[in-house]
Amino acid sequence: MNSRIHIYELGFIFLSGSFIYSLIEIIFRGHTHWSMTVLGGISGAVLYLIDLGRETLALKAFAGAMMITALEMVTGVIDNIIMKWSVWDYSRVPFNILGQICLPFSVLWFFLCFPALLFCRFVRRRFV
Repeated sequence: MNSRIHIYELGFIFLSGSFIYSLIEIIFRGHTHWSMTVLGGISGAVLYLIDLGRETLALKAFAGAMMITALEMVTGVIDNIIMKWSVWDYSRVPFNILGQICLPFSVLWFFLCFPALLFCRFVRRRFV
């Protein structure tokens, strides 16, 4: 498999991730924030890069879930703690850290990474 990535591939994945992440938020929360759109794009690009490895799909999904959780923590600290935008608050969700990330959503990201990684493969086949 050709592991060379073109900028338009990452651009397409970034835009797709931005749209899908925002759509998920709108469906389940009724609204989103522009920073979540950016986070979705970055998360999509990270998953695209993770999918280049030779690991199993499950291991890639686990790595993706951990990376998305880490990116949510960074975004949460900036948006909610430093900027005080109150974009989200997981403080009432079990197993949370500073109200910014929580175990239930990390598990959800794990399962959502499976179709996301399959989408990455589909896109890669179309571009390569």
